[in-house]
Amino acid sequence: MKELLEYVEKYKNMILEAERYIWAHPETGYREVNTSAYMAERFRELGYDNLVMAGNIPGFYTVVDTGREGPEALVLAEMDSLICPNHKESDPKTGYVHACGHHAQCAAMLGIAAALKNEDVLSRLCGRVRLCVVPAEELIEIEYRNELKKQGIIKYFGGKGEFLYRGYFDGVDIAFMVHTSIGTGAQQGSIGCVAKRVKYKGVSAHAGGSPDLGINALYAATQGLSAANALRETFKEADLVRFHPIITHGGDAVNAIPESVTVESFVRGASFEAIMRENKRINRALCGAAVSMGANVEIEDFHGYAPLKNDKGMLELTQDAAKIAMPEVDYRIGNDVSKGSTDMGELCGLMPVVHPYVAGASGKVHGDDFQISDPYTACVVSAKWQLAMIILLLENGGERAKKIKASYKSQFTSKEEYFSYIEGLNSCGDKIIYNEDGSITVKQ
Repeated sequence: MKELLEYVEKYKNMILEAERYIWAHPETGYREVNTSAYMAERFRELGYDNLVMAGNIPGFYTVVDTGREGPEALVLAEMDSLICPNHKESDPKTGYVHACGHHAQCAAMLGIAAALKNEDVLSRLCGRVRLCVVPAEELIEIEYRNELKKQGIIKYFGGKGEFLYRGYFDGVDIAFMVHTSIGTGAQQGSIGCVAKRVKYKGVSAHAGGSPDLGINALYAATQGLSAANALRETFKEADLVRFHPIITHGGDAVNAIPESVTVESFVRGASFEAIMRENKRINRALCGAAVSMGANVEIEDFHGYAPLKNDKGMLELTQDAAKIAMPEVDYRIGNDVSKGSTDMGELCGLMPVVHPYVAGASGKVHGDDFQISDPYTACVVSAKWQLAMIILLLENGGERAKKIKASYKSQFTSKEEYFSYIEGLNSCGDKIIYNEDGSITVKQ
């Protein structure tokens, strides 16, 4: 096994060059045109002439077929950056920067792709390996993604959900992705979320001369956020609920009563049930503030990401592969759940998945000091670790992959059932009706 992993080492320079190039050219979700083209070019140089490009959005996949019957394993790498203008290495024009390390995942993916072109590696395997370079994991720029959705370009805000919807994962039995981080290890999963766009609607008037003629949307918004904030102590600890709003538009002119104020946020939780329950309560608080000011509020709720539950058998796989690829590391699987959200959760209700972390980064994740301080570990060692997972899954006739799949209990019977369910989480429209008789109707 260790000899097979050394095929990754032969491509060390290519891998590390990719990490530096993509770091220097950050792009946010569904904008990763340059990154996608760069990765596709490297894949073709490695001999992959069967790339399936996503077409009107960035990203692609390719299937490595061993020619022997067996399961199909999906391996993912994310392309998108964050926005952090204060980061010293962010793009000066856009503020984009890879402050979550997705670029290192792409570099590692090239190492895996290179190794799978070697017959010594391939002859050890059965079935198929699907390598996927996927866009838009960070759930940001909701306005932009909503516009893409209105144009019919995308259906879902997260890249993995979008690829799943497009059929790019059809036929896959099992999936994993290694995320670059500060340390190496794994958790039980992560919480999911609903994305929110809240628009308070008031009436503009002269702020000094005739404020009595206006309805201040900013005051309604701040009261709404205060009311929602007062709910925090009522959230159950086990539900891991998070609500963290920002005001993205707070008015247009200082001498005019703000007539329109926009708020964006997530409502996160450990289960779909918790997310739906607490989102309704938060909406009630937001609506109550609008009523108190005589304003209206338009609330758009979009399914964000499903809660991620790492499969037990897949977690054990990561540990066994770590002993081979990085025996010097004290690899641990924690009993906790990450308080962040990932669109890897979009897959866990349909197939066994795992989403572990590899070291190599330093600073604060999503912070202004994040960087890849150990690119060899973040990229080359990561590629070796993932290659070891592939071999363990698909050697011996795919025995281990088959065993994991047999013990897995799916939450949904098909992707169609899954998408039908999450579409039910979406809602949009004005929430307040001011009736002619003076009564007020609040729509939930």
